Amino acid sequence: MPALTARPRALPALLFAALLGACQSAGPQAAHGAIPPDADVTTLQSAMAAGSLSAVAITEHYLARIATLDPALRSVLEVNPEALAIAAALDAERQAGQVRSPLHGIPVLLKDNIDTADQLHTTAGSLALLDAPVPASDAFLVSRLREAGAVILGKTNMSEWANFRSTSSSSGWSSRGGQTLNPYDLTRTPCGSSSGSAVAVAADFAVLAVGTETDGSIVCPASHNSIVGIKPSLGLVSRVGIIPIAHSQDTAGPMARTVRDAVLLLNALVAEDVQDEITSNLRTRTPLDYTAFLQADGLQGKRIGVMRQTFGRNATLDALMETQLQVLRDAGAEVFDIAINPARSFGAAETQVLLFEFKNDLENYLYERGGELQTLADLIAFNEANAATVMPLFGQELFLQAQETTNLGDAEYLSALGYSKAFSQSSLNSVMQDLELDALVAPTNSIGWPVAPGGDKTEGYVSSASLPAVSGYPNITVPAGYLQNFPIGLSFMGRQYSEPTLIAIAYAYEQATLTRQAPALPTP
Repeated sequence: MPALTARPRALPALLFAALLGACQSAGPQAAHGAIPPDADVTTLQSAMAAGSLSAVAITEHYLARIATLDPALRSVLEVNPEALAIAAALDAERQAGQVRSPLHGIPVLLKDNIDTADQLHTTAGSLALLDAPVPASDAFLVSRLREAGAVILGKTNMSEWANFRSTSSSSGWSSRGGQTLNPYDLTRTPCGSSSGSAVAVAADFAVLAVGTETDGSIVCPASHNSIVGIKPSLGLVSRVGIIPIAHSQDTAGPMARTVRDAVLLLNALVAEDVQDEITSNLRTRTPLDYTAFLQADGLQGKRIGVMRQTFGRNATLDALMETQLQVLRDAGAEVFDIAINPARSFGAAETQVLLFEFKNDLENYLYERGGELQTLADLIAFNEANAATVMPLFGQELFLQAQETTNLGDAEYLSALGYSKAFSQSSLNSVMQDLELDALVAPTNSIGWPVAPGGDKTEGYVSSASLPAVSGYPNITVPAGYLQNFPIGLSFMGRQYSEPTLIAIAYAYEQATLTRQAPALPTP
C-alpha cells in the first residue's frame, strides 16, 4: 500500500509571497483597483479592459480570501501554485491585444475529481489517490478552460468518491479535506458531492467553479448555497478526464452566482471531444452562444409544468414555492399542475446501474491513470488498511456492493439500465409533449439536514433531481429565497438539449426576483 502523505490545504504564506514577487517580475505590473464583493465576470472583464484591474490582481484577491476565510469552511483543498504566473501571462496577452474569450483572466475552481496535468492533485477527495501519478493530460474540459483564458485557481473539496463510498456518508466530507461547511448555516449540510465548488462560489473565493453530477450533485449544493447550477444534457460536456461514478449519468457543469456567469462558463465547456463518443452529437450541430438566450422576457408565453409530487411534505416550502409560481405567471408564463410519481423500483434500478458502472468505469480510469491502485479491490484494501484516517465516520458499503457486480454485459445491469432510462425519459417526454410544455419546475431542495457524524439524515427531505439526472436531461437551479435563513433553489428542467429554453426561463426568473443574498462569513 502507498504511504499516506499530507499536503497543505492552502498556499503557505511564504510561498504565496514568493509567487507574488515572481509573477510581478515575469509579467505586467498588477493593477490594483477595487474588486467589489461578489463581482461577476462582466464587471471584472470591464475593469481589465479599462486597465483598472489585471488578472494578477484578481487572482491575488481570491487567493487572499481563500487563505484568510476558507479555513472556517474547508471548501478549497489546494490552490494552484502556478495561478499567478498563468494570470501574468494572460495579462501580457491582453496588453498585446489578444483576449481569448469572456473568461480571459477569470479565476475558476475545479472539483477534485477533474484531472489536471499540473502541480495540483486529482483525488476525488480520497487519500488513496494522493500519491497517484499526475494525470497524463488535462481533462478535456480543463483544456477548454485554458484555451478560453481562464485561470485554474485550485481544487475544491467534495464528498469523497462523489458520495459513492458508503450508504451513510456525510455530504461534503472527504479524508483529504474534512467536512465542508455551509456558509449560510455551519450546522447544516452544504449538500454534495460538489459541495466545495458551491461553497467556494457562495463565499466569493472565485468567480466560477466546475462541479459534476450523477444525481443531484450540481443542483443540490448550488441550491443549498444560494448560487446557480447548470446540470447540462448528457452529451454536451466531455466526460474524459473526470473520475467517474457512472457514464450513463455523469456530467460536469457550471456553478456561479448568476445565470449569466454560469452560461459564460457553459459556453467554454460545451464542445465535441473525439475521445468521448457521447459528444458526437455536437459534430453536426451549429455551435451555440448560450448568452443569446439571456432574455429578460424569457418567461413570456412559456408553458411550465409544476411537479406537484414535490409538494405536500413541507408547508413552509410549499408557501415559498407558491409565491415563486406567481412570479412565473406575472412574467407571462402559463403554469400547469402535473405529477410524476416514480415507482419504488425506479430508485432500485438506478442504484443497480450505478453499482455496475462504478466498478467498470473507475477501473478503466485507474488503468489509464497508472499507479499502484488499479482496481476497486485495491481501493477497498487501502481503505481497510487506513481505516482510522479514511473511515473514521462511515464505511465503504457501496464499494463492497459494487465489487460484487460482474460486467456491463450482465442481464441484471442491462435490465436496470433499460428500465431506469425508459422510465425517466418517457415520464418527462410524455407529460411535456401532452401539455406542450416548455419546461418543468420544482423546488430544488428543502432546508438541509444537520451535519452529523452518523451521516446524512434525509428523511422528509424534498429533492427533484433524480428524473433529469437519470434521463440525462438538463436541470438549472436558481436561488428562490430562504427558509429559516437557509437557501432554497428553484429547478427548471426540460427535454434533452433544451438548454436554450431553460436558460431564457431561468434568466427571466432570476431578473424578476434577484433573491440571492451573500452569506455572512465566519470571522477568522
